[in-house]
Amino acid sequence: MSTTDTIIAPPLGGPTLPQERRLVTDIPGPRSQELLARKAAAVAAGVGHTAPIEAVAAGGGVIVDADGNSLIDLGSGIAVTTLGNAHPKVVAAVQAQVAQFTHTCFMISPYESYVAVAEALNRITPGDHAKKSALFNSGAEAVENAVKIARKFTNKQAVVAFDHGYHGRTNLTMALTAKAMPYKSGFGPFASEIYRAPLSYPFRDGLSGADAAKRAISIIEKQVGADNLAAVIIEPIQGEGGFIVPADGFLPALVDWCRANGVVFIADEIQTGFARTGEMFASDVFGIVPDLITTAKGIAGGLPLAAVTGRAEIMDASHSGGLGGTYGGNPVACAAALAALDAFENDGLIERAREVGGILKERLTALQEADPRIGDVRGHGAMIAAEFVDPTTGDPDAALTSAVAKTCISRGVIVLTCGTYGNVIRLLPPLAITDDLLHEGLDVVAEALAAA
Repeated sequence: MSTTDTIIAPPLGGPTLPQERRLVTDIPGPRSQELLARKAAAVAAGVGHTAPIEAVAAGGGVIVDADGNSLIDLGSGIAVTTLGNAHPKVVAAVQAQVAQFTHTCFMISPYESYVAVAEALNRITPGDHAKKSALFNSGAEAVENAVKIARKFTNKQAVVAFDHGYHGRTNLTMALTAKAMPYKSGFGPFASEIYRAPLSYPFRDGLSGADAAKRAISIIEKQVGADNLAAVIIEPIQGEGGFIVPADGFLPALVDWCRANGVVFIADEIQTGFARTGEMFASDVFGIVPDLITTAKGIAGGLPLAAVTGRAEIMDASHSGGLGGTYGGNPVACAAALAALDAFENDGLIERAREVGGILKERLTALQEADPRIGDVRGHGAMIAAEFVDPTTGDPDAALTSAVAKTCISRGVIVLTCGTYGNVIRLLPPLAITDDLLHEGLDVVAEALAAA
C-alpha cells in the first residue's frame, strides 16, 4: 500500500529497512493481537500503548511489526529516536561498550564516558559561563534533581511550574505537571511547595509575550513571593501540554525577573532538546540562557539517559553524595550519547530538522486554510502540532483528534495526540525520514481528517 519508491538506505542513518508504508494485514494483525493479549494478562493495566502492534524492527522513518506491516513513524518514541532508530554510530558505540563492561556504577568506579558526556553537555548547552553536569536515567529524575539542586543553592523551597506543563510521573514531577488525567488522578498526595502560574498561550489568550509575562509574574509575586521561591521551571515549548509556543518576549521576561530576584530558572528541554526544534535547544530559539537545563529523550539515540546541566556554582551547591543513582550515567548509555551527540553536531541534523519542519508547517497550514476544524498550527523544527477545534465555537475537539489519530494508525501512520484538552496532534518524525515518506504520512493525516 506504499506510494513511494523503496529506499534501502535512509540518508541520515538507520537499519537498511525498506522505507515504505506497507500494510499486509489489518492493524493489529494476528501476531500483534497475540502479543497484546499477553500484555493484557501480564502487564499492569496502567501501562497503555498508542499503536496496537508488536514492533520487531525500526529505522529511518518506519517501524515494522511482527505481521510484516511497515508503518510510517511520526512520533520517534516521543522524540527519543530523533536520529532515526538504530543509528549506525549509536549501534557501533553500544556494541563496543557492551564488550568492555556494562556497569561499574560511576559513584564506585568512575569511567571516562560519563565525564565526556558531561563535558559535551557543558559545551553545547546555552550560555558561555562555567557549567557542570550530573547524569541520571530519565527525564523525571532529571527534573527531580534540578529542583533539589535549586533548593539547595537558594536555601528556599517553593517552585513555580506553569499551566499545561508536563514534567514526569514521579511524586514531585506529578505535582509539577498540570494535567490530572491520566498523569495525576488518584495518585496523591503530592509534594508540597509547588505553585502554578499561567503560561503564554497565544492561540487562546491573545496576549503579547510581555503582557503574558506580566500576568504570570504578578501571580508569582502575590501568591508565592520571590523571597520564598527557589526555582521557576518551564518547557520552552510545551510538550505533552500541546506544543504550545509562547509569544515572543515571554520567556526572556521570566528569565530577567528570575535573575533580578535570586530565583533559579530551569528550562525543561527533555522533549525539545537535541536538534528537535531546528536549534540544538529550544532555549536557543528564544534567545534565553537558563540557569539549569534538564535533558533526556533524544540524548542517547534510544538508550535511557538524562542530565542536569547548569551554572557551576549552582550545580556545586550539593554536598558529596547528594546527587547520583546506581544506574545514572550507565556506561552503555553514555557511549550511545557520545555517538548521538557527534551526529547532532556533525551530520547536519539541525538543518534537517528545519527542512522537516518546513514540510510539516507547509502541509498543515494548507490543510488549515481549507478546514476550519484546524484552529492552530504551531511549533519549530521537527516539532509541529495541529490543534483541532469546533469551527463554530473554537472549543477544543478531543473526539475529532482521537478519530484522526486512530484512523492514521489503522492506515499505517503513527501519530501522537497531546494537549491539556486532548485536542492536539503532535508530529515528531525522526530526522532520518525521507521527504517522500514524510509527505505520504501527511497525505494519510489529510485523508483521516477528511474522513472524520
